[in-house]
Amino acid sequence: MTTQQEKATAFRALHERAGVFIIPNAWDAGSAKLLASLGFEALASTSLGLANALGRVDGEGAVSRGELLANCEQIAQATPLPVSADLENCYAHEPRAAAALIPLAAQAGVVGGSIEDATGDEARPIYDFALAVERVHAAVEAARSLPFAFVLTARADNFMHGRRDLDDTIRRLQAFEKAGADVLYAPGLRDLATIRAVVAAVGKPVNVVMSTADPAISAAQLADAGVRRISVGGALSRLAFAAVLEAAQEMKQQGGFTWMSATLPTKEVKRIFTG
Repeated sequence: MTTQQEKATAFRALHERAGVFIIPNAWDAGSAKLLASLGFEALASTSLGLANALGRVDGEGAVSRGELLANCEQIAQATPLPVSADLENCYAHEPRAAAALIPLAAQAGVVGGSIEDATGDEARPIYDFALAVERVHAAVEAARSLPFAFVLTARADNFMHGRRDLDDTIRRLQAFEKAGADVLYAPGLRDLATIRAVVAAVGKPVNVVMSTADPAISAAQLADAGVRRISVGGALSRLAFAAVLEAAQEMKQQGGFTWMSATLPTKEVKRIFTG
């Protein structure tokens, strides 16, 4: 794949074929190259991973719109793979203002992206139903105006903000589907029964993020539940930080360097980055 059109066509085909695929989340060019070297068919970005890389706490305003778009471009250019962007709430409340981020993300090189119904306001964390649907509709219009088939993912974020209301979450996903979203996503689902209920309630492909699900659940089980796409959010970034933290603690507390034996050989790093 070399052109954005080819990437977009391949990405949409992944959602249309039978079974499930894993779309791991990269946070920079290096992590994107590493993941691509393992044979994954597509990549996603992660706002949490980007915030971590910048030394900031993930949340409203942690990463600017310009920084997010630059990160999209870095990841999209790092490999020939299709990339879907974590666009958070698209940096605006008003529907058309939010939708304006979609063509900018496309210009940065991604072929898919998400819009969520989280406001970024702790006092009122989720957009009212009608506004949330209007925002998705505007994003769909923006995506359809592009010269390639941009895959729009619509997120219902109730569970991520303490609103464990499955009925309302499904109602939102159904409305997002009706508004034209290509993929539906409710982060925060923990167990297979809940995931099955969501998948059964909609007709479009469902993404499940494993960073908030029971880690004992396998890709095979999710495929059996009808899930089409599996992501991991910022979990790989947090895993990388955990490894560095453990090594640094050994140096600081014990003066030890046994962690050196677990590092990736320089030769392997060069192979990945030049592959």
